[in-house]
Amino acid sequence: MKGWKIEAAIVALGLYLLGYMINCGINDFKDKERIVSAKGLSEMEVKADKVRWPLVYKKVGNDPVEMYNLIEKDNNAIISFLKSRGIKDEEIIVAPPQLYDQQAETYTNEAVMYRYKATCVITVTSKNVDLVRKLIKEQTVLMKQGIALVSNMYGGYSVNYEFTGLNSIKPQMIEEATKNARNTAEKFAKDSDSKLGKIVTAHQGQFSIEDRDENTPWIKNVRVVTTIDYYLKN
Repeated sequence: MKGWKIEAAIVALGLYLLGYMINCGINDFKDKERIVSAKGLSEMEVKADKVRWPLVYKKVGNDPVEMYNLIEKDNNAIISFLKSRGIKDEEIIVAPPQLYDQQAETYTNEAVMYRYKATCVITVTSKNVDLVRKLIKEQTVLMKQGIALVSNMYGGYSVNYEFTGLNSIKPQMIEEATKNARNTAEKFAKDSDSKLGKIVTAHQGQFSIEDRDENTPWIKNVRVVTTIDYYLKN
């Protein structure tokens, strides 16, 4: 009889523990069903560390040989201007002139004053952004030598500023975005009388690099949004 009572007590204790564990499991399951999704933003203004500056000018004429000599003269003048102000040889690329035969391409009998039109491009690619910006302001010096540079937007040629140091600021920005996401989630949990639990999932958005505005394209705005899902607990 005594052995039977002991066995019964053990069974009862086992059933109690089983019920307790099931109850805890159900509560834990319910908690895991409650999820809050929060987004964290990180933005940073940085200065461009690379610039591409195309110097574009046009020539017209009827004699290809004469045009070639004039183009060579102007190219040398532009290169001399650039190098005298600190631009290195390896930062200068001279593209072959794009020659257009207006007489051959015209579909009317209308006479043209100049048969040939050439577009000439010398491109400066440099990491010395401040120097290039200074030279862009001084390019009128070339006009005194009879070289008229066309608008930067002509034919799709424009000054292009880049920021290539994204990898150096990624960790800092991801940390900030993650922290901001957690702050948002914690406020939501507090407002709903809950506590923030563990992370369910985390998604790092794509980094974007854009001009701060149209007037200062050498200042870039770097942006990333991180999305994190958290469990909510009572």
